[in-house]
Amino acid sequence: MTIKPLIILPDPKLREVSSPIERVDDPLRNFADDMLETMYDAPGIGLAAIQVGEPLRMLVLDVSKEEEEKAPRVFLNPEIVSRSDERSLYEEGCLSIPDYYAEVERPATVIVRYLGLDGEIHEETAEGIFATCLQHEIDHLDGVLFIDHISKLKRDMVIKKFTKQARMKSA
Repeated sequence: MTIKPLIILPDPKLREVSSPIERVDDPLRNFADDMLETMYDAPGIGLAAIQVGEPLRMLVLDVSKEEEEKAPRVFLNPEIVSRSDERSLYEEGCLSIPDYYAEVERPATVIVRYLGLDGEIHEETAEGIFATCLQHEIDHLDGVLFIDHISKLKRDMVIKKFTKQARMKSA
């Protein structure tokens, strides 16, 4: 397994819409393992393929608590088929926007349909942090970042800060 370099804001690749996965094969399963290893190393609880430079509709997550056994999950071509009217508020962060956190309001419960590594279509209901994480990562597949859900003023400040940091690194 290989730890992949993370793409960091303001990289325009983060705004790309990812392409559907056409088939489940061993190279894809190996890539899923690499993504999980990258996510755990970061450390994070979710990672979309675009965050490691692959514009594929694929995400991994593990919302188990530290004291619990790891529970890695892989979602291929995930789509939200239903959202609850009830809302929840969580402080979100992102491996592509390091050390920045903000409260984001999202539907409290979602039903997601996805292709598994077994090649089968699955559907499941997610709530709590699981629902929030799924929505955050599915947003990535559509070129949407969690900062798009906060005020324009805060978002502009974050983008300005990361753009300045990127300029300083490349200088």
